[in-house]
Amino acid sequence: MDLKKLFGTVLTLLGIGGLVYTAILFGNSTGTTKQLIVYGVLGAIFFFSGIGLIRNTSKG
Repeated sequence: MDLKKLFGTVLTLLGIGGLVYTAILFGNSTGTTKQLIVYGVLGAIFFFSGIGLIRNTSKG
């Protein structure tokens, strides 16, 4: 497995984890608005950059 694909997979999994954690905090109403925004945005950034990295390395 290529190193870029592995890193893309790790980023994608971290992004999914961040988004799921945000959803759990939102569902339980335990997180503050600031926490939800930070975890959600970081999760989305990790997820989409991981997906983009996997797509770009698969084409080459």
